[in-house]
Amino acid sequence: MKVVAFERSKQGTGASRRLRNSGKTPGIVYGGETDVQLVELDHNALWHALKKEVFHSSILDLEVAGKSQQVLLRDVQYHPFKQLVLHVDFQRVDAKKKLHTKVPLHFMNQETNPAVKLSGAVISHVVTELEVECLPADLPEFLEIDLAKIEAGQTMHAKDIQLPKGVSLTVSVEAENPVVASATVPAAVQSEAGEAAEGETPAAE
Repeated sequence: MKVVAFERSKQGTGASRRLRNSGKTPGIVYGGETDVQLVELDHNALWHALKKEVFHSSILDLEVAGKSQQVLLRDVQYHPFKQLVLHVDFQRVDAKKKLHTKVPLHFMNQETNPAVKLSGAVISHVVTELEVECLPADLPEFLEIDLAKIEAGQTMHAKDIQLPKGVSLTVSVEAENPVVASATVPAAVQSEAGEAAEGETPAAE
């Protein structure tokens, strides 16, 4: 995904305020062996880009003054109540060095799960992202979580996730192994099922 930014020279609260008033958002680019670079971006283009999941979890091609560099979005500061991006941070990535970043989880096949369709189970997404370690070229846009076979009363853990080649979780799946999703049957559904079962019991002679 390509992002266009422009160099800026002035720092400070006043300069940043003037930038925002002119429809720009201040930002910085850091990391690697290059100095920190001050940049500015078109606010409206940035605002729409930030609504896309891929913008938060993918390697971005950031173009500044005609030169392109690979970066990750590392931080975004929003105004407390206005639809306004106050500042963005980008981190340069080295193609030869592994990086740590959070990747969103996409939950698949929930609607066709037998426990949901037949038992009235509700599947909860306990976490929506996990931090991974990999080389930039191996970074996935998201991780797929297949919920087709999770049964009522069961939980799915981090170690159950099928990871793409070259990708590992930074969390220790052996020591911590956090819950990713769980399937439960609501008490109301259990109660209705119990009452139905009782109604089907033949009367004693």
